[in-house]
Amino acid sequence: MSQILNPYLTFPGTCADAMRFYADALGGTLTLTTFRESGMDMDGVMHASVDTESGFHLFASDDMPGMGPEYVHGNNIQISLSGDEPEPLRAIWAALGEGGQTVVPLEVAPWGDEYGQLIDRFGIAWHLNITPAAS
Repeated sequence: MSQILNPYLTFPGTCADAMRFYADALGGTLTLTTFRESGMDMDGVMHASVDTESGFHLFASDDMPGMGPEYVHGNNIQISLSGDEPEPLRAIWAALGEGGQTVVPLEVAPWGDEYGQLIDRFGIAWHLNITPAAS
């Protein structure tokens, strides 16, 4: 894997139902992680993905106050960029962040990858995930 660009949807507490729907519609495999499973004291889905054999990847989560722009129906689409090549991805992070706002600093996350969120100068929310290279 080098780099993958994925749509990222946000829902107001309906992420699990929506992603089950998308998994059925797209014929994909659903993976869900709740906030509680991640050690947070709140309900909802922290991260979900639908992956298909044809190469479609759809990411989503429930809205979490304070993590990005306030949820408004219609602005719930974000972009997720991931891969296992740290330097090019860190350069993209720096470029996207110029004139923007860091929401979550790019640092090692509980799942072991480097992860961060930012809002670029045009108001687009980005997630960036760098998976450590297999040794």
